Amino acid sequence: MARQEAGRAYQTVIDLIKRKIIRNEVQLGDNLPPERELAETLGVSRTSVREALRTLEVMGIITSTQGAGNVISGNFEKSLGESLAMMFLVQKIDYKQISELRCGLEKTMIVLAVDKISKEQIDLLETLIEAMEHTTDEIDNVDLDEKLHYTIAKAASNPLIVTILQALADVMHLFIKDLRKKIIAVDKGKNRLQLAHKHMVKAGAQAAIEEHFQLVDENLRLDYVVKYTTF
Repeated sequence: MARQEAGRAYQTVIDLIKRKIIRNEVQLGDNLPPERELAETLGVSRTSVREALRTLEVMGIITSTQGAGNVISGNFEKSLGESLAMMFLVQKIDYKQISELRCGLEKTMIVLAVDKISKEQIDLLETLIEAMEHTTDEIDNVDLDEKLHYTIAKAASNPLIVTILQALADVMHLFIKDLRKKIIAVDKGKNRLQLAHKHMVKAGAQAAIEEHFQLVDENLRLDYVVKYTTF
């Protein structure tokens, strides 16, 4: 009985904070009421309050900082990435399915970015493309590649796309890890990837996204076969 009551108390705290967010009583950057106040308001123990707050922090809803209290942060990328990674492992999601989802999201991202992209973002993309063309260091090229995709995602002005793409990128790393480095280390692969990136930036072409992911899938498939058929 005690466990059931503790469970209900814990959920009561979470439900209260959800209501506060829905009613705009607290927003991003706002502090939640102190633990003592939450406990007294709801008639629950501070232990239940702490458990609820820890859960909300794991979910990425709040950030707890010593001396600053509990702040609504909306830092979902890490928690979503970890959840997707576990789903990937437990449900045996195929790498191809993840790649297809990311490809679909990036096509939408390109369409939205064409109409919403700023002059500063266009300049940044062109700078990144030029840097990728002249940089021979593999680590730098991988970093530039990530920045290019992230910049286009930001230009789409849809935080859901940014968050989901980032989470998917973390999951993809379970398989591909240094895959992009391998692609750009090969002249033919680097040229194909660079051309696809140019088309994305210059023309906003969805075909360029398909070419990009075809190249990723080819290398990802080989990497997958080598890693998971040689136990």
